[in-house]
Amino acid sequence: MAPLLLQLAVLGAALAAVALILISFVAFITATEMPHLHRHEDEKFFLNARVQREALPSIRDSPTKQLSVVVPSYNEEKRLPVMMDEALGYLEERQKQDPTFTYEVIVVDDGSKDETSKVAFKYCQKYGSDKVRVITLVKNRGKGGAIRMGVFSSRGKKILMADADGATKFPDIEKLEKGLNDLQPWPDQMAIACGSRAHLEKESIAQRSYFRTLLMYGFHFLVWFLCVKGIRDTQCGFKLLTREAASRTFSSLHIERWAFDVELLYIAQFFKIPIAEIAVNWTEIEGSKLVPFWSWLQMGKDLLLIRLRYLTGAWRLEQTRKVN
Repeated sequence: MAPLLLQLAVLGAALAAVALILISFVAFITATEMPHLHRHEDEKFFLNARVQREALPSIRDSPTKQLSVVVPSYNEEKRLPVMMDEALGYLEERQKQDPTFTYEVIVVDDGSKDETSKVAFKYCQKYGSDKVRVITLVKNRGKGGAIRMGVFSSRGKKILMADADGATKFPDIEKLEKGLNDLQPWPDQMAIACGSRAHLEKESIAQRSYFRTLLMYGFHFLVWFLCVKGIRDTQCGFKLLTREAASRTFSSLHIERWAFDVELLYIAQFFKIPIAEIAVNWTEIEGSKLVPFWSWLQMGKDLLLIRLRYLTGAWRLEQTRKVN
């Protein structure tokens, strides 16, 4: 009996090794060498408040604002106004209190099929195109791809990623700013502060089904095991980066959909960019684009591919990266 069990164990280990080699080979041959940063001609411009086309700036330009807020939006005509009203209300009040404070909000319409761009453009007309800009992508790139286009068109010294659903209370940006400042001195002016919902985990477990809780724990384990250590919540859409950190990480980003946050933080840890994880107020908003099982499955696959492609050398991180 014992020899049979030993043989089965050896066979199982051999099959697992073969499977890993096969998956690694597929991950290697299907990988693109560097992230595709091409921008369609129409995506190089935005409409100002007078409905005239103006060229977008570049992340390589010197910053002219203290803060850029990048809002990725896909079919968000209903949820976007609530978020924009809160964000702009806060930003305008902050500017009244401190006239030296300058900002811009960049709404990136990720190939929406509804009136997202028109809804966002109303804010451009109300506040002016120096404060609110709308970038309409020709086709859907995914959340990570949309944020990257916004980041590459931003003018801020600091760049905030904020979801269109307004799930995180916008004034919590002050918590991220403090977390960022506490990381000083910043190596090469690079630092990141991540909003976190980890402190809400017990409450969320009580409200979720056992299946969704199992998926959540499985995803967290894969993130820790394969890619990112020390960050409990990689997926919160509220992140603040210095301009230099945003340029370095997004220039190397390959993943454009839901798991892009994980690769972003993987890249940051590779370059030894300091990261703070800061608890924020968060409320689940109806209308999420995530389909529980299939989205988690897709993200799990992406995590495995991220690890294998960097491990096999299909993807390599360089000190500098040209942005088109």
